[in-house]
Amino acid sequence: MKVLFVCSRNAWRSRTAETIFKNNGLHEIRSAGTEPSARIRINQKMLDWADRIFVMEAKHKRRILENLEFDKHTTTMEILDIPDDYQYMDDDLIEILEIMLSDFFGN
Repeated sequence: MKVLFVCSRNAWRSRTAETIFKNNGLHEIRSAGTEPSARIRINQKMLDWADRIFVMEAKHKRRILENLEFDKHTTTMEILDIPDDYQYMDDDLIEILEIMLSDFFGN
């Protein structure tokens, strides 16, 4: 399964999620941001690639739906509700991600 993590600037939250889950051997993992200043900005090709999208906040889902073609029949999008309070690889952020996604990633 192809999983895309999305936050605003792809600097802390989504990038951390990509880093900690990318070598699980079961999924292809990428990350992107919704802001023009994002390290890697989400685009239609990424959206088409993904089978499952985890966005950090509701505003990220809204931006995707407003600016890109989202096919709800082939892709699932879930809001994690993780605020922009953490830096890249913050121990608390890693713990939150691992707990929230344990059922999905089998941790």
